Amino acid sequence: MTENQTTGAAALAQSDISMADAALQAISETNNTIPDPHLHAPLAADALAPVAEGDNGFVKLGLAEPLVQACLDLGYTQPTVVQNTAIPMALAEKDAEGHNYVDLMVSSQTGSGKTAAFLLPVLHTLLEQQQDAIAAEKAEWQRKIDEAIANGEEPPKKPRRKNPTDRRHFKAAQPGALVLCPTRELAQQVAHDAIDLVKHCKGLRIAHVVGGMPYAVQIARLQNADLVVATPGRLLDLQRSMQIKLDKVQFLVVDEADRMLDLGFQEDLAEIHQLTADRRQTMMFSATFAPRIQQLAARVMRSPQKVQIDSPQEKHASIEQKLYWADNFAHKRAMLDHWLRDPSIEQAIVFASTQIECDGLAEDLQQAGFVAVALHGALSQGLRNRRLMALRQGKVQFLVATDVAARGIDVPSISHVFNFGLPMKAEDYTHRIGRTGRAGRSGIAVTFAEFRDRNRVWDIEDYTRQPFMTAVVPGLEPEQRTPTRHPPKGKGRAGFGGGEGRGGRGRGGFGGNGPRKGFSQGRVAGFGGFDGGAPAPRQPRANAEGGGSWGRPQREAAHHAGRRPERQEFGGGGRPSFGGNGPRREGGGMRGGAMAAGHHSGKRGR
Repeated sequence: MTENQTTGAAALAQSDISMADAALQAISETNNTIPDPHLHAPLAADALAPVAEGDNGFVKLGLAEPLVQACLDLGYTQPTVVQNTAIPMALAEKDAEGHNYVDLMVSSQTGSGKTAAFLLPVLHTLLEQQQDAIAAEKAEWQRKIDEAIANGEEPPKKPRRKNPTDRRHFKAAQPGALVLCPTRELAQQVAHDAIDLVKHCKGLRIAHVVGGMPYAVQIARLQNADLVVATPGRLLDLQRSMQIKLDKVQFLVVDEADRMLDLGFQEDLAEIHQLTADRRQTMMFSATFAPRIQQLAARVMRSPQKVQIDSPQEKHASIEQKLYWADNFAHKRAMLDHWLRDPSIEQAIVFASTQIECDGLAEDLQQAGFVAVALHGALSQGLRNRRLMALRQGKVQFLVATDVAARGIDVPSISHVFNFGLPMKAEDYTHRIGRTGRAGRSGIAVTFAEFRDRNRVWDIEDYTRQPFMTAVVPGLEPEQRTPTRHPPKGKGRAGFGGGEGRGGRGRGGFGGNGPRKGFSQGRVAGFGGFDGGAPAPRQPRANAEGGGSWGRPQREAAHHAGRRPERQEFGGGGRPSFGGNGPRREGGGMRGGAMAAGHHSGKRGR
C-alpha cells in the first residue's frame, strides 16, 4: 500500500469514528454499555438449571449448557436430521496435536434447520475458547498476587475497565467467526437466530453488517463482536476503512453458497478468502449445490466432507404443491384473488417475477382490500426492514416480493406461498416454496402459469423430478387446452424447424436434444431433422429436388474435379437445412425444394 493510500485509509477510518462518535456518546450515557439487541448482556451460565440428557437431544451432541438452554427456550428439544449429522462433524476432534477441524459442504432442503446446524458448533467453540481465556487470565492474575505476597508487597489492583464507547479507546473489531450471506434479509435472519442462541452465554456478542444501513450504527455494533454476520460488499467496505480486521477469523461459514455466485460475489469471496487465510474451518451450506459451487469449494476448502441429507428432488412432505393453468394475466389475477380470500390463510408470500410486477400487484391487492406490502431490491433498506418486521409482528397478511425474499425469511405463521410469476431459475422454486412448511409445519404452495410459461414449468419439473399436480378453480377453468408435456430429455424436442407445420415430420430443429445434441436431433441431422429420424441417402449435387446443404464431401469432390462449387440455397431432401422432410415441400425446408429447383431453372422458387 502506498503512502497516499495509507493516509487516505487512516483519514477514512478517522472520519468513520467521528461519524460514530455521536451515536457512541448517546449509547454510553446508559450505564456505559451498548443497549443493542444484537449485543446481549446475557445471564451467567451457572445460573441456569441443568437440562437432563434424556430430555433433550442437544445435550447428547455435547453442546454447552447455555446453548442447550437457549434451544429449550425456543421450543426445540430434539435436533433435526441435518443438525444431528452436521454438528458432531463441525465440532473439533481433539488429538495429540490439538484440535482438528473438518471443512464441510452440507446440502439440505429449505426449512430443515441448516442455520442452527452451523451456528451451534461455532458458538460452542467460541464459548469454550472464551472460558479457557478467562481461566488463563484468572490464573495469571492469581500468580501475580501470590508473587507480590511472597515478596512482601501489596497485592496489585485490577486496572479500571476502559469504556469501549469512548473514541480514545476505539479498536477495530477482530471477530473469531464470520458468516457470509448473499442477501440482507438472510443476514438479518441469521443474526437474529444467533442472538436467540447466545442469550444465556455471558460475553458472546453478535453483530451483523449489511448494505443500506448507517455506517455509524454498524461500527458501534462491531465493537467486541465475536461473531459477525455480513453481506460481502459492506464487510469489505468496513475492512478497507479499518473498522474490522479479518486476520483473527477462525471459522468461515458461507450460507446459501449457490446464491453467492448468482449475485456476482465471486471476486468478493476470493478477497475474503485471502483475508481469512489462517482460518481453521470453512463450511458451506445450501439447499442446492451446482457444479460451479463445488468448483469454488475445491479452491477455498481443504478436502471438504460432503453431507447431503436430502436433495431438491425429494418431495417436501409437509408442503402441498398445486399448479393452475391460466389463459391470461386477468385470469391468473382472478384465481389469485379467489385463493387470497381463503379464511384458512394466516399469512402468505406472493412471489412476482419483476420489481414492476411486484409493485403493481401489491397496489392491486391493497385496492382490493387486502393488507399487503411489496418487498424488492429497489427499496431502501430501512423500508425493507420495517415491512419485514410488520410481517413478523402479524401487521401484514400478504407480502408481495421478488426472489429477494426467497431465502432468509422464517415466519412460522406463513401458511401459503403463491408463485404469481415464475422464477427465472428452476432452483429458485425450491427456495420459494421453502418459506412455508418449515421445521415440521405444514404449508401449501400454489403456482399460476400461463400457456407461454409452459417451458419454465417443465424446467421446474425436470429440476425437482416431480410432476406438478394440476388443479382448477370451479368457475375459473381455463378455456385453452392444457399444455402437453414435452418429451423426456435425450429423446429430442422440436426446435427451430421441428414439427410437421414448419418443415419436417422428424422432431429435428434448431436445438434438438439428440445423441449429438447441439443443432441436431437425429443421428447426423443438421439444422433440421430427417423424416422419422433416419438419415436420407445422399443425392448428387446436380439433382435440383434433392439439393440439400453443401457438405464437406461435395466440396472436396468438386475441388479434385477442378470445378467451383455452385451456390446452394436453403436445402432439399438429401441433407435438409432449416426444417426437415415435411409434407409442405418435397425438398425439405420452409421453401426447400422449391428454392433449389428455382435456382437451377433460372427462376426464383416461390
